[in-house]
Amino acid sequence: MRAAVLHAPGDMRIEEYAEPVAGPGTVVLSVAYNGLCGTDVTEYTKGPMMVPLTTRHPGSGHLGPTILGHEFAGEVVHAGAGAERWRGRRVASGAGVSCGGCRRCRQGRTNLCERYYTLGLSTHGALADFVAVPAATLREIPDGCADRDAALAQPLAVGLHAVDRSGVQRGDTVVLLGAGAIGSFILAGLAGHDGRVIAVDVDAGRLAAARRLGATETLLVSPDDPEDPVRDLVPDGADVVIESSGVPGAAQRAAHLVAMGGTVLLVGLIKAPQSLALADLVLREVTVRTTVAHVCDTDLSRALELLRDRPLADELVGRVVPLGRVVADAFEPLAAGAVPGKVLICV
Repeated sequence: MRAAVLHAPGDMRIEEYAEPVAGPGTVVLSVAYNGLCGTDVTEYTKGPMMVPLTTRHPGSGHLGPTILGHEFAGEVVHAGAGAERWRGRRVASGAGVSCGGCRRCRQGRTNLCERYYTLGLSTHGALADFVAVPAATLREIPDGCADRDAALAQPLAVGLHAVDRSGVQRGDTVVLLGAGAIGSFILAGLAGHDGRVIAVDVDAGRLAAARRLGATETLLVSPDDPEDPVRDLVPDGADVVIESSGVPGAAQRAAHLVAMGGTVLLVGLIKAPQSLALADLVLREVTVRTTVAHVCDTDLSRALELLRDRPLADELVGRVVPLGRVVADAFEPLAAGAVPGKVLICV
C-alpha cells in the first residue's frame, strides 16, 4: 500500500508499505479521507514531539518512521477475532486508544487513560491506503452523512468535549479567543446556544467562517494593540472565556476578560511557562478549567449525528489533496500558513 511516512522533520515520503493485519479486537480500514491538524504540521516541521521516530510504537512491533494521520473515516475491509461485526461498515475513528480498565477509563474519562496512546502519533495512522484500528475507537457513520463530513468527526468531538468542559449555561455570554482549527469546531459545538457568542481572531477569513458557524459577533484584533478591544464588548466580563489560540499571554488575557464568578477554559497548548495573576482569579472566584481530546463513547457518536444533520465540510474544508501530493500540496502550504480552512487528504 501507499503511505506518507515521516522520517524526520521536513522529511516525509510516499512509500510502499506492507498492509496492516487485523489482530484480535482490531480492524483494517480502507481509508477514504484523513484530515490534517496543527499537531500533524508541527510534527512535520519541528518534531519529533509526540511521534516516536526511534522508539517502539505502542500496540505494534514496529520500530522506526511513522505514518501520520489521526482524523479519518473509511470502510472496514478486514476484522479480527471479536470485531467481526464491523466488517463492511463505514466508520469514523477516534484518535486516542484507551485500555478500558484503569481508574479513569472505569469513570468514563477514557481521554485520561493511564495507558492512552494516539493513532497517527504514538503509532501508525491513516495517511495511507489502509490503517489498523482497535475496534473500540470506531463509531459507525450514520446514513446520510458523507465520508468527507465524517472525516471531521474527530476534531468536532474535541470541540464538543471542550464545550461540555466549559460548563456553559443557557443565556451565558461566551468569548472565544482564537477561531482557527480547533476554535471553529468549538463554535460548531456551540451551535444553538441562546446567548452571545463572540469570536475573536487576528484573521478576517477565520472570522467570516466563525459567523457562518454561528458566532453572534466577531472581532478582528491586532496582536500589537496595546488595549484589549474585547473588553469594550463585555464591560462586565464574559460568563465563559474559551482560550483556543495557544499564543503566549493568552491565558492571562482570558482571565482579564472573564466576569466575576465566571469560567475560563484553556484549550490551546502553550508550551512555554506563562505568568498568571492568581490573586485576581481567587478574589473574583473564577473557575479555571482545561480540556484535552475527547471521549469516543459520547463525543464521537454525537459529532457524527451533528454532521449528519449539519454537514460542515463545505464550510470548513479549504482544500482536498490526493495522498500522492500530501507533501507539496498539503504539508508545505500548511507550514507556510498559505491554506485557509481544513485540509483533507483523499485516499
